[in-house]
Amino acid sequence: MTVDKENTTPVVAIIGLGYVGLPLAMLFASKRVSVIGIDVDTEKIEMLHSGKSYLTDIHDREVAALFDTGCFSATDDFSKIRSAEAIILCVPTPLRDHSYPDLSYVQAAANSLVPHLHDGHLVVLESSTFPGTTEEVLLPIFSRSGLQVGKDFYLGYSPERIDPGNKQYSLEDIPKVISGISPNCLQKVKEVYGLAFRHLISVTTPKAAEMTKLLENCQRFVNISFMNEFAMICAEMGIDVWEVIEAAKTKPYGFTAYYPGPGIGGHCIPVDPLYLQWKAKQYDMETRFIHLSKVINDQMPDYIISRIIKAMGNKKPVTQQRILLLGLTYKKDVNDTRESPALAIYEKLDSMELSVCYHDPLVPQVKVNGREAKSVELSPESLSAFDCVVLLTDHTGLPYEMIGKHARLLFDTRRVFTEQQDNLILL
Repeated sequence: MTVDKENTTPVVAIIGLGYVGLPLAMLFASKRVSVIGIDVDTEKIEMLHSGKSYLTDIHDREVAALFDTGCFSATDDFSKIRSAEAIILCVPTPLRDHSYPDLSYVQAAANSLVPHLHDGHLVVLESSTFPGTTEEVLLPIFSRSGLQVGKDFYLGYSPERIDPGNKQYSLEDIPKVISGISPNCLQKVKEVYGLAFRHLISVTTPKAAEMTKLLENCQRFVNISFMNEFAMICAEMGIDVWEVIEAAKTKPYGFTAYYPGPGIGGHCIPVDPLYLQWKAKQYDMETRFIHLSKVINDQMPDYIISRIIKAMGNKKPVTQQRILLLGLTYKKDVNDTRESPALAIYEKLDSMELSVCYHDPLVPQVKVNGREAKSVELSPESLSAFDCVVLLTDHTGLPYEMIGKHARLLFDTRRVFTEQQDNLILL
C-alpha cells in the first residue's frame, strides 16, 4: 500500500481530466488527498500547469488554487501511477457507428496501467458503460499482470454522477454508488471514496452499479423524448405545451415535470441508453421504449427546421432569408457540443444552403460541415438583420431583453420568454 506519509492518506491517480476527472481531482485535493492527474491530451496538461481551465464549470482561479493545495500534480506519464494506491478511470465511452459501444478509451487506459500495476493497487472505473464491462473487459486485461483480483489488487466500479452546469449540488454531497468485484474490493473502494464523499451507496456487484447509471439516464431519455413528442402534438392542436406542464405540476403526487426542447444531447443521456440496448440484444431482449425514444430524438432537428421554415413564411424565398441560432452547446452554461441537437440543426440548415449564423458565448468557433464558423456578436442592429432568431440553448448570460426587443421573429425552443409578444413563437 502506497500512502502519503505526511497526510497518512492514500495517493489517488485519476486518469482522464475532463468533465468528470478534473472535478473529482479537485474534490479529493480539497480533502488533503494527494492526487496525480493523468491525461494523454498534453494540451490539457499544459493549460493546467499554466493555471488555465478548459471547462466552463471550473474557473482559472480554481485551477491555480488546486495546485496551491500542494496535493495535485498533472502529467501524461502513466508510470506515475506506481506511487499511487488508488487509480480511478474517467475516460470517454462514446458510441461507434450503428450505436455500437466504443470502449477503446477504457481499454487503452487499462492496457497502459498493466505494466505499472502492483500489489495493493485499487482500480475503479467511473465511465458510463454497459453491465459487465468491469468484469468482462477490464478484469481480463488486468489479470495479464499476474496479480489476483481481491487478493493482490482490487477492482470496482462507481458511476460518475456529475451534472455539468448544475450549481445546486456539490459533488461531495451527491450520494456515491460504489461496488467491488469481491467483498475485499468493495472495502477498498469504501476506504478511498469515503475520504471525499459524504454518502456512499454500496451495491452487491459492479453489474448492478453499471446498470444503476443506465437506469438513471434511460429514465430521462424516455421521459424527455415523450415530452418532445407531446410538444409536437400540442403544436398541431394549437395548445401551449408549457402552460399544460405548469398546470400538471400543481398535482402534489404522481407527476414529475420533464420539459421539451430541440433534442437531447451530451455525453450521457442520448448515449447510455444505447449501451443498454446493445447489451440487451445479447440476451435476445428488445428495448422498445429506448428504440422509440431514439427515433423521436433523432427526428427533433428536422422538426425544429420545419418549424423555422414555416414560421418565416414565403414573403421571400427561404434561401434568401437569414437565420441566427442562439446557443450551440447541448445544455445551458457548458461549452460541450457533444451530441448537441443545436449543432445538428446548424449543420442541416447549412447543408440546405440557407444563410445561417450563430451566437454562443461559450463556443467562439466551430466546424460546420467541414468549414470553420465563428460566433457573431449580438447587437440591436445584428439581431434585426436576421429574418428569424432561434433560441436553442438558454445560456444564463445571453441578453434576453435585447433579443426579445430586436429580433424580427423569435422562435423560443426553451420557454425563456414567458410573456406573449407579437414576434414570439414557442416550441
